[in-house]
Amino acid sequence: MKTLRSLLITGLILSTIACPTLLAADAAEKSSWKPLMDGKTLNGWHPVGDGKWTVENGSFVGRANKEKLYGLLVSDKPFGDFTVRFKFKCLTGDSGFYIRTIIEPPEKAHGLQIQVGPPNTGTGGIYESYGRKWIPAKPAAEDEKKYLKPDDWNDMTIAAHGGHIVVHVNGIQSTELKNDPGRPEGHFALQMHAGCVMEVQFKEIEIQD
Repeated sequence: MKTLRSLLITGLILSTIACPTLLAADAAEKSSWKPLMDGKTLNGWHPVGDGKWTVENGSFVGRANKEKLYGLLVSDKPFGDFTVRFKFKCLTGDSGFYIRTIIEPPEKAHGLQIQVGPPNTGTGGIYESYGRKWIPAKPAAEDEKKYLKPDDWNDMTIAAHGGHIVVHVNGIQSTELKNDPGRPEGHFALQMHAGCVMEVQFKEIEIQD
């Protein structure tokens, strides 16, 4: 009985010590994420090209109707090494989240695009526009089905540190790129593909850098 009582007391003491430590670690992890949108305005971002970007219910919403030019929403600031996370919903068309990109007028985004789109578009894969195209390869349709939620909100996390880039969609790794020789710094850009009927939404964009 004494042994059991001692074990219970020891367990209570350890849990009392551990709880504040775990709470502090959780608070530190949350505070390390910085929002890149205020949910009310386009502050911190600027539109380029065709289509229209608005803010609705806390989300960036892009709409276009078979426009000639791509529609981009570009971050004012450039970023180098980072982890960025956000939620997306692509109802129609073909979209993406560019990292380390530069814009060539009028609306060419040169950089790595992490695909965002409906099923069978390679969501979660990495595509280099005006360059190598799919790298290392377009996600297979059967793999995409394991992590993409069509017509619903999805979570995406992109970790880019040096030439090592890892993408997760809804907690599942969708692609990994190692030793990439590409640009070390550039802007983020949300994409609406030219020639498509578009409706895409992004919200809760946050960064660790």
